[in-house]
Amino acid sequence: QVQLVESGGGSVQAGGSMNLSCAASKFNYRNSWMAWFRQAPGKEREMVSRISSGGTTYYADSVKGRFTISQDNTRGNLALQMDSLATEDTAVYYCSACGKVWGQGTQVSVSS
Repeated sequence: QVQLVESGGGSVQAGGSMNLSCAASKFNYRNSWMAWFRQAPGKEREMVSRISSGGTTYYADSVKGRFTISQDNTRGNLALQMDSLATEDTAVYYCSACGKVWGQGTQVSVSS
């Protein structure tokens, strides 16, 4: 079965950068889209960024210009480069394949 494993979370000060990775296994990424979601305490899970199999990207307005999504064309592994982090970016970040398969999540904490 498809497995997604995130890594790269942690703590950083506001204005800093962080890179998240998502290792995908047993997944045919060539016919699917992948995305990063996040869920802050007391809030609903929201899509942060998405990339299609053809490379088309989407970013939520709140992260546009600060976050960059990318995908390894060999294995389909996903990455999220996060720059100019703000305290509002604090959340558990999840990697997802088509919104159906989810990773376990990785905590990102941004302090002022």
